[in-house]
Amino acid sequence: MTKTSDSVDRPLGREAFEARLRAIGDERYHDKHPFHAMLHNGGCTPMQVRAWVINRYYYQSRIPMKDAAFMSRCADPDLRRMWRSRIEDHDGGVEEGGGIRRWLKLAEAVGLDPHYVASERGILPATTFAVDAYVRFVRDMPLLDAVASSLTELFAPKIHSERIEGLLKHYDFANDASLSYFRKRLTEAPKDVAFGLRYVLDTATTAERQAAAAAALTFKTNVLWAQLDALHSAYVEPGRIPPGAWNGTEGLLDVQARDVA
Repeated sequence: MTKTSDSVDRPLGREAFEARLRAIGDERYHDKHPFHAMLHNGGCTPMQVRAWVINRYYYQSRIPMKDAAFMSRCADPDLRRMWRSRIEDHDGGVEEGGGIRRWLKLAEAVGLDPHYVASERGILPATTFAVDAYVRFVRDMPLLDAVASSLTELFAPKIHSERIEGLLKHYDFANDASLSYFRKRLTEAPKDVAFGLRYVLDTATTAERQAAAAAALTFKTNVLWAQLDALHSAYVEPGRIPPGAWNGTEGLLDVQARDVA
């Protein structure tokens, strides 16, 4: 049975479509993962905190790479100008600043050698697969889908605020310097998401495009969730660390006996 013109799906209005996107985060964002509940409530061991820092670094390091891949496909210079700050936010200047450097400060605070973390040794296989899939998605999919996948930033300020509060309350390593990455994202993410959301709402003007944007955002929540699933499986229960993943002893600083929990 074929659809008549009267039965063709119609696009949602702008407010209803934004509500649809926000509902994806309400249901699927990784702030609801058990590993985050452990981390924010002080339930992680020093090894689990360090494993999280090591694996999350791989994701942080690939953010400017996926943004560079996105920009390489943008023929519109205005779009490139607006997107360029994302790379600058994470890479920083030649010798200072940037989210990647701030993440390595966190690594040092939890007792890890920043050079070891930056070497990307010990990353869980599932982390690599999930993050690399995200880079390929942004590189290969239509621009609308690529931008929509970034809209997890809609939900990021809440998780950053909860993380700052929880880490400061429960862990000795937590202070203004070690948590500078999260504090900075409280101001960077809203700026990025305001543009990204406007772009998606302006561009997804058909039911088909709205479905593609929603699917892209769902995909990105899966990428984030898969990373925490991998951490939970390897370092919490049942605690089977895959071959080649961080074993809990490599890359520790001389103060490795420090208890970060």
